[in-house]
Amino acid sequence: MQTRGRAAMTAVKAESAASDSALAGAPAARRLYREVAAAPAAPRRTVVVGPGGSGKSVLLDVLGAVYGAAGATVRRTVPEPAASPDENGVLLVDDAQLLDDAACERVRTWAAAPRSRVVLAHRPWPRGGVLASIAAEFGAGGGPVVLGPLDRSGVAARANLLVGERPTAELVDLVFEQTAGSPDLVDRLLVSLRDERALDRLGAGGEPPAAVVRQLGYEIEAQPAGVRELLLGRTVGAPVDPEILGALLDMAPGAVGDLLDRTAATGLMAPDGGVVPLVRHAVVRAVPAAHRQVLQRRLAEIQLDAGGSVLSAARGLIGSGATGARVAAAFERAGDEALRECLPVAGDLFDAAVAAGASPLALSARRAETALLAGDLDAALRRADQVLAEPDAVEGVAVARAVAVAAAVLAHRGLLSRSAELHRWLVSRGERSLLAVPALVGTGALDEAREVLAAAPGGTAAPTLMAGAEALLARGVHDTVAGTPTAALSQLTRAAVLLESSGRAALLPDTPAALAALVAIHCGELDVAQSVLGRAVAAGLGGRAAAARHLLVQGLVAMHRGAGAQARALLQSASGAGRLEPRDELFAAALEVGLARRAGDLAGLLAGWHRAREAVVRHPVDLFSLQPIGELVVGAARLNEQGWVRPYLDEAEALLDRLGNPPLWAVALHWSGLQAAIGSDAGALAQRHAAVLDGMAPTSRYATAVAAAGREWLRSLGGDVDADAVEAAARGLHAAGLSWEGGRLASQAAIRCRDRRSMNALLGCARACRAAPSHRPPLPPRPSRCAG
Repeated sequence: MQTRGRAAMTAVKAESAASDSALAGAPAARRLYREVAAAPAAPRRTVVVGPGGSGKSVLLDVLGAVYGAAGATVRRTVPEPAASPDENGVLLVDDAQLLDDAACERVRTWAAAPRSRVVLAHRPWPRGGVLASIAAEFGAGGGPVVLGPLDRSGVAARANLLVGERPTAELVDLVFEQTAGSPDLVDRLLVSLRDERALDRLGAGGEPPAAVVRQLGYEIEAQPAGVRELLLGRTVGAPVDPEILGALLDMAPGAVGDLLDRTAATGLMAPDGGVVPLVRHAVVRAVPAAHRQVLQRRLAEIQLDAGGSVLSAARGLIGSGATGARVAAAFERAGDEALRECLPVAGDLFDAAVAAGASPLALSARRAETALLAGDLDAALRRADQVLAEPDAVEGVAVARAVAVAAAVLAHRGLLSRSAELHRWLVSRGERSLLAVPALVGTGALDEAREVLAAAPGGTAAPTLMAGAEALLARGVHDTVAGTPTAALSQLTRAAVLLESSGRAALLPDTPAALAALVAIHCGELDVAQSVLGRAVAAGLGGRAAAARHLLVQGLVAMHRGAGAQARALLQSASGAGRLEPRDELFAAALEVGLARRAGDLAGLLAGWHRAREAVVRHPVDLFSLQPIGELVVGAARLNEQGWVRPYLDEAEALLDRLGNPPLWAVALHWSGLQAAIGSDAGALAQRHAAVLDGMAPTSRYATAVAAAGREWLRSLGGDVDADAVEAAARGLHAAGLSWEGGRLASQAAIRCRDRRSMNALLGCARACRAAPSHRPPLPPRPSRCAG
């Protein structure tokens, strides 16, 4: 007896474990199972509600096993009209939504018997009449048991059960995303992945196993026509809009809601109308491509007429070969949508519009902008030039857009003067753009820039992010030569922040982040420069075309800070992205020369100089290239190549003269000239640069630091070393962001110092200046300490 009792107990425990596992990941189902297992003889009237695939049938199977093990007679069909309730019977009814009213009444009668045990499962749709009243009666005590999608922990539980080991987080995420947590789909996908030994490959191409997709395809084909067409309509991008769906599916808008509920009840679509991704794959595979394209085209035309978004529908038509005026208009509208969101697909949509019959010239300006956003500067310039060649054949807004694109590309290629010419031509046609200001100021045309600023639209222009950024950029650049450094840096930084959420910064001749960083370097505010550039890189400001620009200016910041290794890494990252445009190549060459010079690497300096010679030839002098040109002037002196670089230095000084010698830009150039003169023993030239720096010393903290350093450097070279003054000047350079220069000043003075104690103090100062950390974490922008 005891042996038989132990065997029975073991069998019950095994059955319990198996039942519990079948409901893994479904807490509501497990709670009901445990209630029944704890008291199988207790009266029960329970409703279980859930869409197809939510586990209702599995739950009823488990409950049937529990009741059967307890000795009850389990009935899975509705009793016949003449049948009377069985005191030992349990009624488990699945798919109750399919019962007619008479069958529902027989279930009600059975449930009315004393100590009856009835569990009724149904989908959310259809539910009306007698079924609704029975469900209300059954749920009066505590509501129905609602089965829905699994969460990630539920998916993990099912995976652990079916795969036989703890799943990875990546597998759980991918299965959850593909199935939206539908228990049935989760199990199917996991079993298919397990059987195909593909548990670590899902997501590589975005395609689930073909076997489970085919299986689902057959089930979709077995659905009513309305459900199939709705799934297809949602798959090709139709919105959950009764008007759109009604027109697409040839049904009254009032009937769409009922069809949505019906389809959601199948479990193939979420209650919000979203098609489960795994089901979407099956729909695409099951429905012939021709039928799918017909529906996509019809959807695009319906949405075009309704004035709504056509992006999703038009995207699906790319490559379909669809042509005609209506399709071309849909592609064009979708391209405009994508361009506003700076989506890469915009270029494909405009190309498709042209292939469908749209005018190539009418779309050339927009295609040029999409090419610029994608970093294809050749295509951008070519398409913009098509508009500029026939300006009277297109709308004025297209001409302005083409000018902005062409001017931005030319600026990338070092032809800022040509950018300025384009803007002058646009002004001659009665159009004015604040984008002209950076190009005009950068090439020395300050009076023209002021005229553009004075004629700015003001309050009549739409207050968009781009308009605000253009205004801040224009005034910020103007203030670098005719205002205060503090105001310039503030406005440029704010322009960069404004554009962080907009990809249209590519239309600017330079990004406000890069210009703000250059201004910050000239103010000795390296933390501000690093912060604004870090945010720009993180936000992808300016798109692909500006990526190398930001990395290279970050490299300049690191070099000035004394972080040579970090600067080299940034240079390699920028150069590794492919061929650099002339402006970026100039900065890269200057960075290579500057790093080699500071490291005392003569071989590296020679290699960098060969690169620099070509870069300078390809890039005319402009205001925003003075930083790298100054670096090359110093490097040329180290190689005794002053004569080769002298014309560019003269051109830079002439540019500054036309702008009134603004201290923000002039100080850095004369500081480079002073270092070059010192390196080549050109005493008279060094004195001239030092005198200019002395005259500008009161204009900023940076100017004060380099002017003091210049005086002490020349005194030290003459043998008159004031150790205290040299140390103060060296520390001033370090504080102004010129760590290496501060260390070199102190070490050069130490060599000429006759007092050993003073010499040791200066050598210690040199070591301290050069011991700058290789990296400082980005700081939030703060007000500049540059004096106005």
